[in-house]
Amino acid sequence: MLLPSLVLLVALVPAAFAAQAFQFVPPALTPLSTSTNYTGANNNTLSKQDVIPGLVFDRFIYIFLENTDYNDAASTAAFMNLTQQSILLSQYFSLTHPSEPNYAGAIGGDFWGMGDDDFYNIPANISTVIDLLEDKNISWACYQENMPSDGYQGFNFVSPNYLNASAPDYTFYMRKHNPAILYDSIVSVPSRLARIRNFNDLAADVNASAIPQWLFITPNMVNDGHDTDVDFASEWLMYWLPTMLNDPNFNDDRTIIVLTFDENETSEINNNVYTLVLGGGLPANLRNTTDDFYYTHYSSISTVEANWGLKSLGRQDTNKTVSNVFSFVANVTGYTNVELTPDQYPLTNLTTVFNGPLNPDQYVPFTAPNMSAVGAGGQGVFVAPSLNTSFTAALAPAPVNLTAMNLTQLRECAELVKHL
Repeated sequence: MLLPSLVLLVALVPAAFAAQAFQFVPPALTPLSTSTNYTGANNNTLSKQDVIPGLVFDRFIYIFLENTDYNDAASTAAFMNLTQQSILLSQYFSLTHPSEPNYAGAIGGDFWGMGDDDFYNIPANISTVIDLLEDKNISWACYQENMPSDGYQGFNFVSPNYLNASAPDYTFYMRKHNPAILYDSIVSVPSRLARIRNFNDLAADVNASAIPQWLFITPNMVNDGHDTDVDFASEWLMYWLPTMLNDPNFNDDRTIIVLTFDENETSEINNNVYTLVLGGGLPANLRNTTDDFYYTHYSSISTVEANWGLKSLGRQDTNKTVSNVFSFVANVTGYTNVELTPDQYPLTNLTTVFNGPLNPDQYVPFTAPNMSAVGAGGQGVFVAPSLNTSFTAALAPAPVNLTAMNLTQLRECAELVKHL
């Protein structure tokens, strides 16, 4: 784990604005125009790839907002209006607290015991949904608002405060909300790293009809509601989403969009987050309906697996309790969901209590996935060539409190991890 000394200083910047009432300002003239407020220049457009047809949709767009209780989102005008054209996933749950583990889990099928927002590089032999997509030649990209350059790996980025020109510079971008940058299996491959792009690239890619088939989109720290609130995030949605929905280069009749929150705000209650499925590919008869099956962020992985017949990660995406496939996809693909009553839901509002390689108090090494699992795509498990598949969870040592270990013991653990 790396934690630059700069982090503590930068972490104070948002606090300086805590007493300031933010007022929404469009960061660009339109969502499809480039803007100097994003600091990062457009780096040309992505190359167009052949479209790999799915059983239900050909494009899957994932949009994460921040830290909002279900009822708070439900009461905003923006979400009430959007719900009329969407499926409301009323029992969709986040994975844990705080933010970063949810982003890591949403593409990696696990959050590895992570319980903070520190600087992580997850080893290159740990696979993600990106491996599953590329295994079927399905194009993808992650778009991060206010990220300064494609593939930027820094902990954060401070830029001029476009909300208030007289205010100090502001931290609009944070690494913790960028799931792809957390995984060395993505970062260590230049062609993959180039697909972690900023919003100037997003505008250019849409205008060039070069949007890939799988997208993860993160607004900046004010527009996602993290440093503001759900009302501010709603203003951003009303500015940004209608334009995108009306552009066939972004939202055609085979596009599904999942709009959700990384986690809720009130950690004392379970982690139910307001989640909508919309887009041109949603059948008209399903709009303004509610799906009451139990879902989590892992369900978005299993839903993509089912749609394209992908392999699985053999992680929580194959744990049927927490990875139900969205019903409108399960009904077409023949996947059978697990029906749970609310008293059977796992508690996912907990933090720092899970064993894992990223929990220093309950450390266990990264292990191989469940090699016997069959995912929602009906296929076996994708395994990185460098992963030791014989090192399973059953062989992993008991959780270790790294804070109680001396330097020699820590080096021994590091040597062990190298050989996994």
